[in-house]
Amino acid sequence: MGDEARTRYPLVLVPGLLGFVRLPGYPYWYRIDEALRRAGAQVHPVLVSSLHGSEVRGEQLLAEIERICVQTGADRVNLIGHSQGALTARYAAAVRPQRVASVTSVAGPNQGSELADYLARQVPPGSLRERVLVAMMHGLARLLARLERGYQGPPLPLDARAAHASLTSAGVAAFNRRYPQGLPETWGGQGPAEVNGVRYYSWSGTLQPGRTERGGNRLDLSHYCCRLFARCFVREAGENDGMVGRRSAHLGRVIRDDYPLDHLDIVNQSHGRVGLGVDPVALYLEHAARLRADGC
Repeated sequence: MGDEARTRYPLVLVPGLLGFVRLPGYPYWYRIDEALRRAGAQVHPVLVSSLHGSEVRGEQLLAEIERICVQTGADRVNLIGHSQGALTARYAAAVRPQRVASVTSVAGPNQGSELADYLARQVPPGSLRERVLVAMMHGLARLLARLERGYQGPPLPLDARAAHASLTSAGVAAFNRRYPQGLPETWGGQGPAEVNGVRYYSWSGTLQPGRTERGGNRLDLSHYCCRLFARCFVREAGENDGMVGRRSAHLGRVIRDDYPLDHLDIVNQSHGRVGLGVDPVALYLEHAARLRADGC
């Protein structure tokens, strides 16, 4: 064991939509949390509502942060959020910056998701299609909750409609007006690296023919889903990971926005089957060293 990932403050990993901590034989942050621990980091994967608005999830995250601070004796934590987990982390940092040393957005829809916008057009509120989709999403979320092996707390509320609304461009725009910390002033730019004593970072990926569809992704159904979802994109057509556009993901200091990784590859799903040219686990080890160098 080394100490290259031993940050000053604990790392808190925040999942995205339909997220979990650990299913039987399968953690959400596949091999990432264990690699960070081997490299000396204190790592705490947490669970928030798998289907709900970002502010509700953010309040749940604040309770988890307090628990972790009491448990570890730390004054602050480093938040790493994947997908909607990035918005969840941003809320916590905006509301209680004294408890957060850094926020890292990993493929976060910080300007909204064109996939969510497409669904809003195709599945209008109140329609039969919406009721069917909501029932399916709630059923899947309840199944994940029954299979969850890494969370011991009370049942968490579910609201698929609130989750969807919070990920559309309009929903995120409203969220951003309330919590603008770390956002770029111009489309595709970088945001301030530090706000209210909290450091902000981001990275994301894109689908890249000849790279992302090869390697382990040839056997990964989730990758084919991302390629299908990518057809919904207009503004960032050809420059997205299947669920989030590369420029939409910008927050604070942009580490990189074009890793050859789809939206789930970037957290090493499914079971480490990813494309060619990048090791997702290494990105987190590198980032822990970055946080350490930045005093976090």
